[in-house]
Amino acid sequence: MSLLAPGLNVTVVVSAVAAVVAAPRVLRGPTPERPAAAGASAPRATPGPATDRRVFGPGAALAAVVALIYLNQLLFAVYVLRVHGGDTSFVARYLPPGWFATADGGLVRRLAAHMPVPELLAPSVLRVQAFLELPFVLLAFATVLRWLDAGLYRRVARSALVPLAAASYTAAFCLVEWDLRNPYTVDDIALRVLSALVTPVLIRVLAGRERGPLRPVSARGLLLFGVSLWALGSLVLVVYDTALLYNLSRLGGRLPDAALALAVLAGARYAASYGRAGAPAGPAVATVAAGLGRALVLFLVPALAIRYGGSFAGPALAAGAGLLVVLRAAAGARGERAGAGAWIGLAAALPAAAAAGWAAARWTTDAYYEAGLLRAATAFLLTVIGVCALADAGADALRKQADSPP
Repeated sequence: MSLLAPGLNVTVVVSAVAAVVAAPRVLRGPTPERPAAAGASAPRATPGPATDRRVFGPGAALAAVVALIYLNQLLFAVYVLRVHGGDTSFVARYLPPGWFATADGGLVRRLAAHMPVPELLAPSVLRVQAFLELPFVLLAFATVLRWLDAGLYRRVARSALVPLAAASYTAAFCLVEWDLRNPYTVDDIALRVLSALVTPVLIRVLAGRERGPLRPVSARGLLLFGVSLWALGSLVLVVYDTALLYNLSRLGGRLPDAALALAVLAGARYAASYGRAGAPAGPAVATVAAGLGRALVLFLVPALAIRYGGSFAGPALAAGAGLLVVLRAAAGARGERAGAGAWIGLAAALPAAAAAGWAAARWTTDAYYEAGLLRAATAFLLTVIGVCALADAGADALRKQADSPP
C-alpha cells in the first residue's frame, strides 16, 4: 500500500492548521531589531524593502545554492559519462519520464577526460540535490518576502514558521521519495532531514545580520516587486526544468528565457534599491501590500503540501486547506484601518485584474502549468496595484480640491 496519498493528506491538514495558528502571531509581532526600552512599547519600523545593500542576504544565498545545483549537474554528467558510458538507465528506471536528459557536449567530455577518480562523483546522483532542494525553495521565499517587507522578513526568519515550513516541506519531499523507492532513498531521506535542521538556522543567521533602515511602501516599489516576482519565478522554473530534473541538456534551449528573466530581475532590483523611493503608498496600495504580506506568511508552511496534495493525494482536501488559509488571511484584513476609499479602489481593481490574469494565462501554451499560473498571477497583481494607485491618486486629488479655499 502506498503511503503517499494518506501521508500527504495528513501533512496538508497539519501544515494548514499550524499556519493559521502560528502565522498571525508573527504578523502581529514587532520588528525585533530595536528592542524597546524598559516601560516603553516596541517601535515598529515602517514596512517596506530593505535599504542596506551590503548585507549578504537570502538572494545572494539563493544564487550560491543555484550555482551548487548546476555544479552538481555538471559533475553528474561527468559521472554518467565516465562510469556508466553515458547511460542513465541505472537511475532513470526508478523515476517517472521527463528526467535525465543529461548533457554530453564538449565541456562535459573535456571534464570527464581529466577526471582522475570519477567514482568519487557518485553522490551527485540524487543525494546532493536532496540536500540542496529545501534551501533552494525556502531561500526563494525569503528573498521574495524581503523584497516586499524587510521587517516582516526579519520577524518570520526568527520565528517558528521557518522550522515549521522546513518540517512540512521535508515531510512532503520524503513521502514522494519513499513512493519512488530506489537504492538512494535512505541516503536521500537522511540528507533531507539534515537539510531541514540546517536551513532554518541559515535563514535566521542571514536575517540577524540585517540592521539597515526600511523604505516605506510605495506604488512604484510594489510594481517593481511584482516585476521581480515574475522574473524570479521564471528563473526558478528554468532551474526546475534543467537542473532539479537532471535535464542539463535542455539548458541551451532555455537560455533566452533565463537571460530575459535575469535582465528584468537585475533592472527591477536596481531600480528598487538605487532609484527614488517614490511617494508613500496611499490607503488602497498600502492595503494591497499588507494583504500580500499576510498571504505570503500564511502560505509559507502549507504551500508545498497543498501543491503536492493537489497532484498526488486529495485535490479536494488540498483545495479546502488552501481556502482555510485564504479565509484566515481575509479575516486579518478586518484589522486594517484602510477606510472606505481603499476598499472601493480594491473593488474596482479586482474585475480588471481578473481579466488581465485570464488573458495572461491564455497568452501561450506552457510546458509546465506553473508558468501560465505565474504569468496570470503577475498580471493580476500588477493590475491591482496600478488600479489602486490610480484610485489613491484620484482620492487624493479630490481631497485637495475639497480642502482648497473657494
